Amino acid sequence: MGTLIILAILALVVLGFNSPAWWVAAAVLAYLYVRHLRPDAGSTGSSSAGGGGSSSATRTDSNYRAYRERRDRMAKWERRYRRERPWNTKK
Repeated sequence: MGTLIILAILALVVLGFNSPAWWVAAAVLAYLYVRHLRPDAGSTGSSSAGGGGSSSATRTDSNYRAYRERRDRMAKWERRYRRERPWNTKK
């Protein structure tokens, strides 16, 4: 399915040479593909470190070990945040 979407994006870019509105459609399709449809987007953890906790919480992990590693990594970042910003925590 990803190949079809990439081909559609390329076709919209080619059509965009006649009408720039197609480029906007290609950009929207590329954004939606990267944001919602791409499998295992950000599974390395580098993209979730930027504060994207809500998107990583909806992702299903392939096994229990991956779930535990992700949970432990998030807990480590939360402890660090609370330690560095004690005035910003809810009591």
